[in-house]
Amino acid sequence: MSNLAIAANGLRKSYGDKVVLDGVDLNVPEGTVFSLLGPNGAGKTTAVKILSTLVSADPGSGSIHVGGHDLSTDPQAARAAIGVTGQFSAVDGLITGEENMLLMADLHHLSKREGRRTAAELLERFDLVEAAKKPASTYSGGMKRRLDIAMTLVGNPRIIFLDEPTTGLDPRARHNMWQIIRELITDGVTVFLTTQYLDEADELADRIAVLNNGTIVAQGTAEELKRLIPGGHVRLRFTDPAAYQNAAAVLSDAAPDDEALALQLPSDGSQRELRSVLDRLDSAGIEADELSVHTPDLDDVFFTLTGAGAGIPAQSKENVR
Repeated sequence: MSNLAIAANGLRKSYGDKVVLDGVDLNVPEGTVFSLLGPNGAGKTTAVKILSTLVSADPGSGSIHVGGHDLSTDPQAARAAIGVTGQFSAVDGLITGEENMLLMADLHHLSKREGRRTAAELLERFDLVEAAKKPASTYSGGMKRRLDIAMTLVGNPRIIFLDEPTTGLDPRARHNMWQIIRELITDGVTVFLTTQYLDEADELADRIAVLNNGTIVAQGTAEELKRLIPGGHVRLRFTDPAAYQNAAAVLSDAAPDDEALALQLPSDGSQRELRSVLDRLDSAGIEADELSVHTPDLDDVFFTLTGAGAGIPAQSKENVR
């Protein structure tokens, strides 16, 4: 586990008769963005609370290590390695942005001089210098979220839990937050991200896990998850009707579109499948004028895995990890 920032095996949590997490396994490599997706009530926030030591897993759960520390024996050491920014800001609107930063520095037992230096550096990094002396209640949603993350970084955590950090932000503020997350990764920080925006996970995450009814139903890169869902295809278009007819004869399993002079073949978008299609054309001396690959997006993945009758086609289940 030396290169894992988070390693959880058999994570369980129940509240009375309601099982929220039922044997969840999560492995998050250092210096990456790991995104946990799932519908409301799937257990995402509960998972974050357990991994960030805010609540305890059920007795009998498997091992949980965060920052190399066993949560069952040394939760304090794990707390020193992490920072948490929730979907609801921890910023105190009654004091200024600078005062919020200095308060956080006091909580981390920094000296007055070190606290002021750290606060100044982070306020500059997050473009909050001009607003530093203003009450945080006057900040926009995006500014409050930036201040919230800046406050989280006062303790120099190596693992940051971002629980729906862009909820309620406008598109520009969301993109600014994405850039902040990328910069954190460049600095070697590990980010555990829960989000309701599938494009956000697609854009940022190195690996994604989909949580449904308390269990992980699929895990992998965005591209791996997209290939689990049927509907992907390769589309070939021709400008020469004769080439189109010849290609249709060679690719007899393709769906023809005579009006567009196009052929469509089911495909998972893999390099191996594309090479197979092109080799079949090459062997017949046929060249397509256009080739495009269409794969399901994360919306398709999400609704297939978490909607009514959720599930992955049997032929794709061996790809889940």
